[in-house]
Amino acid sequence: MEEGTLKSPSHCTGTEDDQARQWDTREGCEVRQILDRVADKWSLLVIALLDRRTLRFTALRREIDGISQRMLTVTLRQLERDGLVRRTVHPVVPPRVDYQLTPLGATLHNTIQALVAWTEDHQDEIAAARAEYDQREAVESGRMAMDGV
Repeated sequence: MEEGTLKSPSHCTGTEDDQARQWDTREGCEVRQILDRVADKWSLLVIALLDRRTLRFTALRREIDGISQRMLTVTLRQLERDGLVRRTVHPVVPPRVDYQLTPLGATLHNTIQALVAWTEDHQDEIAAARAEYDQREAVESGRMAMDGV
């Protein structure tokens, strides 16, 4: 196979010498699809809430501000399909459904915790960068308005 040629649409690219893994950014790339799924805001919140505990659908919905019933259902189904969340239906009336992280989901939670820690460590720097950017944009917008652009 020629160097730089992909083995399949989902195959990660890069060389053995690369310290950082790179992936194919095409829409059909499996790595990109997984990252899109696990890095969306609803999935991150569900995974964080299920850390070392089991919750019912209603408890999850109550805990996640702004999520609709439909979006929570879709998110849980996708996480279950990916093997990150286990859904248990109890044969009672009314039916009771519990959700918990699978062992694979728990490993992802550890990774998410590292991202949250990084965010907490750097939130002041990010806030300062945002304020500086907003100030530059305001000055630029003011200049453009004065020039009639």
